[in-house]
Amino acid sequence: MMDVYWLQQNQADVGSRDDWLSDAETTYLEEMRFAKRRADWRLGRWTAKTALAAYLNLPLRSFPNLEIRPAKSGAPQAYFLNQACAVSISLSHRDAKAVCALADAHAALGCDLELVEPRSDNFVADYFTTEEQGLISRARIADRDELVTLLWSAKESTLKALGTGLRLDTRSVVVELLFAGSKGDSLHYPWQPLQVRYGDLQMFCGWWQRVGNCLTTMVSIPASKPPTQLSTNSLMHRSG
Repeated sequence: MMDVYWLQQNQADVGSRDDWLSDAETTYLEEMRFAKRRADWRLGRWTAKTALAAYLNLPLRSFPNLEIRPAKSGAPQAYFLNQACAVSISLSHRDAKAVCALADAHAALGCDLELVEPRSDNFVADYFTTEEQGLISRARIADRDELVTLLWSAKESTLKALGTGLRLDTRSVVVELLFAGSKGDSLHYPWQPLQVRYGDLQMFCGWWQRVGNCLTTMVSIPASKPPTQLSTNSLMHRSG
């Protein structure tokens, strides 16, 4: 099975200066008008570059030569020294946190980070399939917010892996949860399996975990082992 790697970073992890950005990224950042959008964009780029440097065995000083550029579909593509990196990459950010997932270049890969929070019955009716709505209706009230968030996040991850984002109807992908044992305590779950159907032929392998109020999903074709967290310790050692 394929390996998938991931890294989460928080707003506090981002360097205060912009010398880790490329010239093109610095220009793009300067054109952003709104402070929140600037902060979210910097966090996403910092997280992606940190993950890529750890994955590709590059030092911190390589950051200005690492770039994340949008493909024609809008999906992110990684470049180093203006050459495309042999890696699939997916990004998500929410509430001053960002996650980056990396895998083999030929993989279809998507990740998503969400807050576990209430979502209305109208939201469920608009965006979920009949079988997903049935799963939600049978859930305990105490589990509803987590379940709706999980299903929604898995859909977001899958639409990213398909390269469409929310341009595709969310009901065209169907999330199926798989049981893998105890989820642990109420604030930190180990990675749990899921799968997502798209049409009659494509079945995405997926994983999810919850830490505190944050829930992360990752899906891929081909199937993967549970995601492996990248270490930034060795990256710091390569800073010279």
